[in-house]
Amino acid sequence: MALEFTTSYIVDSLAVFRSYKQLAERAMQQVTDRQLFVTLDAESNSIAIIVKHVAGNMRSRWTHFLTTDGEKPDRNRDSEFVDPPPTRAGLMAAWEDGWSRLFAAIEPLTDADLARTVTIRGEAHSVMQAINRQLAHYPHHVGQIVLLAKHLASDHWQSLSVPRNASAEFNRRVAAGETSQR
Repeated sequence: MALEFTTSYIVDSLAVFRSYKQLAERAMQQVTDRQLFVTLDAESNSIAIIVKHVAGNMRSRWTHFLTTDGEKPDRNRDSEFVDPPPTRAGLMAAWEDGWSRLFAAIEPLTDADLARTVTIRGEAHSVMQAINRQLAHYPHHVGQIVLLAKHLASDHWQSLSVPRNASAEFNRRVAAGETSQR
């Protein structure tokens, strides 16, 4: 995951967020438009619902991140779990909007900003705590997206990391400098 050595929490956090964004996108590319909306059972969320929820969370958390509560008064969390955008394009537009807000909020920060105070649901958090909260939340949902996509793509699934039974070849290629470790 680490593409470059850094001791900057901000730089590293951004790299981790970008890595998980890309992981989810690579998984979603492997399913059909219809499969984005499939649920495994009545209690499960589809990829589309998960994307809608993550995008809604990002809009709320990262809009005016330093100056307003991270739980915006106009957010209706419950509505994030019904009626996702009906097309892949609409879904991906919401996804990109959320990520754009996250990157726009974090990229200008410096490590000196980490001790600043922000609020989420009326509770004080340091900027670092607020970032960590989302670094725990979003990968959880990315894992759900990957699991669903892998299940739905089935025999057509292309590994997002080292393919099953290919570790020895991967390690040989890394040692030979033919690929990066990721």
